[in-house]
Amino acid sequence: MQDVMTICNYCGCGCGVYLRVDQGRVVGSYPSKNHPISQGNLCSKGWHLHEFIHSANRLTEPLMRKYGKLCPVSWDEALDYTTKSLLRTKKAHGSDSIGVLASAKCSNEENYLLQKLTRAGLQTNNIDHCARL
Repeated sequence: MQDVMTICNYCGCGCGVYLRVDQGRVVGSYPSKNHPISQGNLCSKGWHLHEFIHSANRLTEPLMRKYGKLCPVSWDEALDYTTKSLLRTKKAHGSDSIGVLASAKCSNEENYLLQKLTRAGLQTNNIDHCARL
């Protein structure tokens, strides 16, 4: 078994957590005793942080609706469609017609990059996050 130090991604606190890895699969999580934020503690979400990683319900590839059914597509196709749709919406209705929802399953750094893309790229302040303390 191997323990990998990381930061919990459920909220903005930044608690230190170790992910226990066994044969390439994350099988558990526990707090870092010396981390300056969490100081050996985790909330109930942090203790269960690892459970979504290998879920059978987790999406692993982009899906697009074709003929009324969700079908797997390449990343290039999904991103091209998304880009064209956002540009079309922005042109027709303005930047403030676009909104972005960030994810509690992403790191703070990933959510920071998303808000930069939203504000600088899409030119809207309409961004929200689902994580709550």
